[in-house]
Formats: sequence, C-alpha cells, structure tokens
Amino acid sequence: MHTDTPADLQLLGRAVKQAQYRQHRAMDSALAEVGTTLAQWDALRAISRAPGSSARDLAAATFQTEQAFGTLASRLTAQNLIERRPGHGRRIEHHLTPEGERILAAGHKVADEVLKRCFAPLPEPDRATLLELLRRLNEASSEAP
Repeated sequence: MHTDTPADLQLLGRAVKQAQYRQHRAMDSALAEVGTTLAQWDALRAISRAPGSSARDLAAATFQTEQAFGTLASRLTAQNLIERRPGHGRRIEHHLTPEGERILAAGHKVADEVLKRCFAPLPEPDRATLLELLRRLNEASSEAP
C-alpha cells in the first residue's frame, strides 16, 4: 500500500518551484530584450488591471511587501513608466504613462512566446488539467485559516 510520504510531498513542492523558477528565468531574460524585468512588467500589469490602486493593493497583487513595491514603484517612476498621484487622504494612486503602456504591450508579446515554449511539452488537455489543479490548490489555500 502506497501513501504520500513527506518526501513525496517535498518532491512535489520542489517540482512546482523548479517549473516556476525556469519560467521566471526565461521571462526575465526575454523581457530584458524589451527593456524591463519580470518584477517591473508584473507591476505594470497590476497597475493596468486596476489603475489608481494604492501601493498596498498593488503589493498584494504582485506578491510583494509594501516596502518592496514602493522601491519598485520609485524605479518605475524614475523610468517614466508610471505616475504616482495624490489620491483620497494620504493614498497615492498609481497610473501607467504612455511609455509604461508601450512596455506593458511589448511584455505581453514576450510573455505569450515564453509561456508557449514553457508549456509546449504538455498537450492542451494536460495544461487545462494542471490549471484546474492549481486553481483548486490556491482556492483551498485562500480558505484556510
């Protein structure tokens, strides 16, 4: 009788991390060709999805601390990719500049190609199954206390 041992779960966790690491390295390398990094492009994507969002909301959306996002936002502002504007109270709102929009669009094209290569070994039904399994894991994690 076979049961999941801690080692099996560790192998699973490592395999997920390894796939993510390879994907992130490929994305970072390819995004450099259009003048950005994965962290920067992800921030531009988050701002594009929710213009006017606070640093707190954007940090959560990009899996960063508020301090790390603030540092990143400062770099994006210096590169003229985003604008930070006063919002309600002490809130600072984040918006893309036209140059930020351009870099975001270029990044989408790069990401589509990189992800196509990363997931090419899996036929479409397997990709759909993987997506469903990961969604279930993420939903269960968000419901846990």
